[in-house]
Amino acid sequence: MSQSLHPFTLSTMAVRSPNLISSPSKQCYSYPKLSLPITNRRFPVTSAKLSIRASYSSDLDPTFSQVLLASNNGKGFVGGVSSPATQTLPSPDSGSIEVDAVTETEMKENGFRSTRRTKLVCTIGPATSGFDQLEALAVGGMNVARINMCHGTREWHRGVIERVRRLNEEKGYAVAIMMDTEGSEIHMGDLGGASSAKAEDGEIWTFSVRAFNSALPERTINVNYGGFAEDVRVGDELLVDGGMVRFEVVEKIGPDVKCRCTDPGLLLPRANLTFWRDGSLVRERNAMLPTISSKDWLDIDFGIAEGVDFIAISFVKSAEVIKHLKSYIAARARDGDIAVIAKIESIDSLKNLEEIIQASDGAMVARGDLGAQIPLEQVPSAQQKIVQLCRQLNTPVIVASQLLESMIEYPTPTRAEVADVSEAVRQRADALMLSGESAMGQYPEKALTVLRSVSLRIERWWREEKRHEAMELPDIGTSFSDAISEEICISAAKMANNLGVDALFVYTKTGHMASLLSRCRPDCPIFAFTATTSVRRRLNLQWGLIPFRLSFSDDMESNLNKTFSLLKARNLIKSGDLVIAVSDILQSIQVMNVP
Repeated sequence: MSQSLHPFTLSTMAVRSPNLISSPSKQCYSYPKLSLPITNRRFPVTSAKLSIRASYSSDLDPTFSQVLLASNNGKGFVGGVSSPATQTLPSPDSGSIEVDAVTETEMKENGFRSTRRTKLVCTIGPATSGFDQLEALAVGGMNVARINMCHGTREWHRGVIERVRRLNEEKGYAVAIMMDTEGSEIHMGDLGGASSAKAEDGEIWTFSVRAFNSALPERTINVNYGGFAEDVRVGDELLVDGGMVRFEVVEKIGPDVKCRCTDPGLLLPRANLTFWRDGSLVRERNAMLPTISSKDWLDIDFGIAEGVDFIAISFVKSAEVIKHLKSYIAARARDGDIAVIAKIESIDSLKNLEEIIQASDGAMVARGDLGAQIPLEQVPSAQQKIVQLCRQLNTPVIVASQLLESMIEYPTPTRAEVADVSEAVRQRADALMLSGESAMGQYPEKALTVLRSVSLRIERWWREEKRHEAMELPDIGTSFSDAISEEICISAAKMANNLGVDALFVYTKTGHMASLLSRCRPDCPIFAFTATTSVRRRLNLQWGLIPFRLSFSDDMESNLNKTFSLLKARNLIKSGDLVIAVSDILQSIQVMNVP
């Protein structure tokens, strides 16, 4: 079925795709991507509105569906948008709209196209745990606050969570909270309460598994793994925190291992330890340790009780660990909506990469620890592989570790660090993460400013060069309805790029359809409207999404009227702006100018 619409023509038809049916019980649905013969790519659509809706019934052959097109002078699915002069702004009780205060300011000052697409995660530590410091990070663009359970007490972390929640409530932000577990890999102790220690070249340090009743002797470090002294050999190379400091084992005396510093650097509490022998990682013992330790389970219970938005699991070895944790969260969380992030930081993670990503709600490229387990020259290609696979499987991905490491001590980054950040943005990762730079560095706000400014510049360059990737996005839907949603989002993103629209609107109850749109990486920003505060915060991790909290109904015409009215009242959109709206309520596409 086709219909002519002024000022352009759009036609499509439903088709059977028997060659796509993999089994009698699993059928796939496909229809041609929308083809738009456009001569003027930026034009008004004032005389017509366009709506596309996929509808199907389980009583019908599921390989057939109708796609309905109609203009505002036809009788198909579309409703007119009333004049804003006749609309009244709803009261907060009837459904006001909430958007992040910083994003709102950026849009008002610089327009839609200026909004940053890459999200920013900041690790919170002693340098940034106060309310004023947290607010400074939020103003600087922090989307997610990460608390690292390797450091600090649960009471300390509870205080940070409370201050972030207060910041959101009082100042109008939507900062999500990620809790990162310690993991059961071999690591150092807490340095006797010191915030750090400096190891100099040639110094002899003692790594011990014994328990000390008094203060630690000078240049002595506790190790959490009881078999450490048995496993290491004289001549082994000991790497601290992914190689930030290196030692050579020179002597073993009972529970103590004497080591000479060969690469000096800063030792941080509870830093990860790995040891190499004859150029290879010694990993047999690590492979036997559980992914989630007894302490991790207590921390997970703490995170569930506090209602964090994400839980990141360290040193994930298989998908089974993720599935087990998700079932545990579902049984204990109030709403069961805490997302699980898999940290890819070991050889085992890389071996089982696809199944881990498919099972997870997100992934983190933890390059520091990963670089301690694979040759350094393999880290860049591993990062690119992980980022690409996550996007193909519609899993948000964070690039982390040592992005701006020098800014822990210095106010400006190295040019190599800027190039590293630029590459992660160019790869279209969902988010970038600061670790020590924001947790205990001297210049956390400046480090965040560097991430934000580099992200904005590279994103703008990408759009100006019109570098639309040819990345193949595989079908990932597990149901007929999911397949339709995928096709709608792919088509909507393609239309948005071809038409040069100002924004994509998506109305979503669970966030899934917003995620599918983000996966397509369109040129324009994506306004994601959801009625649930927790869903809104979780969407703050995904590329290109500007999450709004808005109550909406199953009536798309009413939703659009309400949205236009509220956004215009706050000067976030203006008459004439061209938008494409999609929804997981009715699985529809609508193209229109703001009245």
